[in-house]
Amino acid sequence: QVRLVESGGGLVQAGGSLRLSCAASGRTLSNYYMGWFRQAPGKEREFVADIIWSAASTTYADSVKGRFTISRDKAKNTVALQMNSLKPEDTAVYYCAAKYRAAGYEYWGQGTRVTVSS
Repeated sequence: QVRLVESGGGLVQAGGSLRLSCAASGRTLSNYYMGWFRQAPGKEREFVADIIWSAASTTYADSVKGRFTISRDKAKNTVALQMNSLKPEDTAVYYCAAKYRAAGYEYWGQGTRVTVSS
């Protein structure tokens, strides 16, 4: 069992920045992928970015490439999502998630809300 707790959401103006953090506990994460997803009002949840814990290899959705950066801190067991140049369309509840290797994401945090005003 992996427990995930997000923090760092809030209200920001368009063009601003926010940094989300996800604290993980319960398992050694060396064979895990850690991801960020988001769900905007009235829309399905969508992939934002992920990172392979052991190799720090990253993948991004096209909509956030060049603006968002995912990273992990092995010592603190945390995953961060640095979000720059935020747009109103980035408004959503952001979720941290974990999966074992190539399996589906099975562990989810409670979510943190990000609101970007125009």
